[in-house]
Amino acid sequence: MQPIDLIDKYYPESNRLKDILWQHSRSVAEKALWIADKHPELKLDKNFLYEAAMLHDIGIFLTDASGIECYGSSPYICHGYLGAELVRKEGFMRHALVCERHTGTGLSLKDIELQKLPVPHREMMPVSLEEQVICFADKFFSKTHPDEEKSMEKIRKGLLRYGEEGVNRFDSWCRNFL
Repeated sequence: MQPIDLIDKYYPESNRLKDILWQHSRSVAEKALWIADKHPELKLDKNFLYEAAMLHDIGIFLTDASGIECYGSSPYICHGYLGAELVRKEGFMRHALVCERHTGTGLSLKDIELQKLPVPHREMMPVSLEEQVICFADKFFSKTHPDEEKSMEKIRKGLLRYGEEGVNRFDSWCRNFL
């Protein structure tokens, strides 16, 4: 599987949005592969890490986020499950799980219901080590400032807006992956 083939299918034109997606995804993939190299004891599937990291945000074009050139109709928080639907349709079920489960530090059914999030009511928490590593690596890079790696303090501050659980999960990943 070549991630560029799916990216080209859903982003056929060369434009700013495709550049943003490509740069962000490459940064996340590089960080995920760095973690895999640093922790051979985890026996992470590096090929899958690369592919899934490159595709984790494929659904952003379906959302309304004008700051990153997205002019779709869905709220941005929907990009994960919308991307998962696209990737599932292409036959890549394991990659689709990464798309669906990478938002924040994952979305629990409890949080989805309490916050009345406009996403399907089901658990969307990263389960496999590869899902966790990609979710973790994603926290270090924004699409609005793609050249900058965020500090851990900035990441924690951003996650804290949604409660302690996400910060605790992030801190656990810091201990396990850094």
